[in-house]
Amino acid sequence: MTRTILICLLFFCQQDFLLAQTTGFGSDSLQGVQVEVFKSKLEWKASPIAIAALNSKELQTYSPVSLVPVLNQLPGIRMEERSPGSYRLSIRGSLLRSPFGVRYVKVYWNQIPLSDATGNAYLNLVELADLGGITILKGPSASVYGAGTGGVALLASPKTFTDKQVDQFNLGLTIGAYGMIHQTAGWQHQETKFFSLLQQSHLKSDGYREQSSMEKKHLKYNAALQLGKHQLELLSFYTDLFYQTPGGITLAQMQSNPKLSRQATATLPSAITQNASISNKTVFAGLSDQWLISNRSNITAFISVNNTQFENPFITNYEFRNETNSSAGLQWQWNSPNGNLTWTNGGEWLYNHSRIENYGNRKGQVDTLQYKDDINAKQWTLFSQLLWRMQQKWQLQLGLSLNNQMVNFKRLTTIPIVETPKTTNPILAPRLGLSYKISNEITAYAIASFGFSPPSLAEIRPSDGKFYEDLVAENGWNKEIGFKGFLYNNKLQFDIAYYHFQLSQAIVKRNNAAGAEYFVNAGSTTQQGIEASIKYLIRDHVPKRKWTLNLFSSVAFQPYRFDNYQQGNNLYNGNPLTGVPGHTWVSGFEWECFKRLYINASVNAVAPIPLTDANDAKAEAYQLVQVKAGYKKEFLRWQLHFFAGIDNLLNQSYSLGNDINAAGGRFYNPAAERNAYLGFNLQLR
Repeated sequence: MTRTILICLLFFCQQDFLLAQTTGFGSDSLQGVQVEVFKSKLEWKASPIAIAALNSKELQTYSPVSLVPVLNQLPGIRMEERSPGSYRLSIRGSLLRSPFGVRYVKVYWNQIPLSDATGNAYLNLVELADLGGITILKGPSASVYGAGTGGVALLASPKTFTDKQVDQFNLGLTIGAYGMIHQTAGWQHQETKFFSLLQQSHLKSDGYREQSSMEKKHLKYNAALQLGKHQLELLSFYTDLFYQTPGGITLAQMQSNPKLSRQATATLPSAITQNASISNKTVFAGLSDQWLISNRSNITAFISVNNTQFENPFITNYEFRNETNSSAGLQWQWNSPNGNLTWTNGGEWLYNHSRIENYGNRKGQVDTLQYKDDINAKQWTLFSQLLWRMQQKWQLQLGLSLNNQMVNFKRLTTIPIVETPKTTNPILAPRLGLSYKISNEITAYAIASFGFSPPSLAEIRPSDGKFYEDLVAENGWNKEIGFKGFLYNNKLQFDIAYYHFQLSQAIVKRNNAAGAEYFVNAGSTTQQGIEASIKYLIRDHVPKRKWTLNLFSSVAFQPYRFDNYQQGNNLYNGNPLTGVPGHTWVSGFEWECFKRLYINASVNAVAPIPLTDANDAKAEAYQLVQVKAGYKKEFLRWQLHFFAGIDNLLNQSYSLGNDINAAGGRFYNPAAERNAYLGFNLQLR
């Protein structure tokens, strides 16, 4: 048995063309894992879906303050942090169009959209301690979730009901290198028909580089109430986030001093002089209702509203944004008497109103008014989906949605004021998923899905102040086949898939000489790859030892290419896609003894990354090692958890977030060298 396992591990680790999907471990077996996706609860093994998931325990595998280490272990997922607090997320794609934030990936929290009507989502507003799980759908999922060519990220907060009243208090503190301090406190109340959770956190860091300090204050309250056949849920939070933006530096500057921020040039001041930074103050509230009409029918509805006050001193200007967003959705689901047929119908509506003001930036202070704009955006989706389970072996999933986005732009500093409308014609987005149960343990599946993603607000009206009304939605078909399931008495979980995504009108980022970004449609790209993973659960059955060992390994092969892309006289057809590593490999283990002492470790190896469309500059390959150890002790009504960890154990020199196609060769945002953290969590029940 052991020899077979080692052979399997070596096989997967040595291939250059494999990538993985992972789900949570059970206590003794990997069987029975369920996921809630496409508006239904499905068994992971049998579902015709390309999916990756993390449970609450896996989210805490490494640093308690950042999603980056755990999400980067998922195959096909790449999360970057150019400086503390500045996140970017990619699902089976590239970061061609994301200088910051999340743009072509749809994000939901407890089934309520965090993405706005223009496709942008502030993922950095979420606190890791708020989450009980993350499920990621890979590839276009517009058949139900609307706009997005990359996929969907479904965030979930824990909620449980108990037979008797339970109150739980928690307090946590983590300290680390570069002045990092993270404090959390919370109160959770549970009873038969009511649940509530109040969570507070405060994170502060000086940062590794110049001009890279950050501070995040966060307060969240969510609750669930059962009233007859209704379950009402409230999700609300307030985040006050501030982080400095050191900016990209050249290769020579990084090799000389990686802690440097963006330096002054003959025509432009430095990041320090301009106090380059971002302030984001957001308040959010969402309410949902699940109405169980009968055992065969239910209705789900939600509404939400949020406001963001955004302030951004940049190298070339000083920007203020006041964004107000709202959303609403309704879904009806019917199940056949025998449970073999599930039919889901519904719709979603998103609205965004933004007031944007740009001023000159005089050494970090507001100067003369440049532009004042008023923008309204609306996006709606109508969808229908059928799930048919046939003969205990087949599952057929058919979905179709109709989608539309409308944007209205007014420049208030131009007289007379002229309204410029921009409308995306209604788009039909179909999806077909088919799975076949080869045996009780192994399933084969195939997918064909269409996706689209209109340009976001920050792309049609980027930092150069212009309105790009000719920028159109990118779109394309994804086709995929795969196998997933279990071997060796359900101790070994595996997932292997091949996908081919043909993207048209790809949106890519450009930088002008001043460093301000703008966006263009870049013809077509081919984004194809092979994904595979294994995860093996070893358990010692000797009563006096009681330890478990989880081994995992995944590899990604992503030979993405430009198909039809010309910039001026330069033809880039056939070039590897900018910002995408050709392959990545992740392996590691999780060891636990007596459910008290544990050690987690992993290595994430990333291939060189092209930094320009011409491929004349590349970021070097790197190997990132993460380690965390901890000890848990229960006494009376208390549970104490001590932990410590090391990031970048090999002390690699790398950039976790490159500025692609950057002017002046300022591509690099160096990440921290070897650093450590330690902390504790205390719970009282």
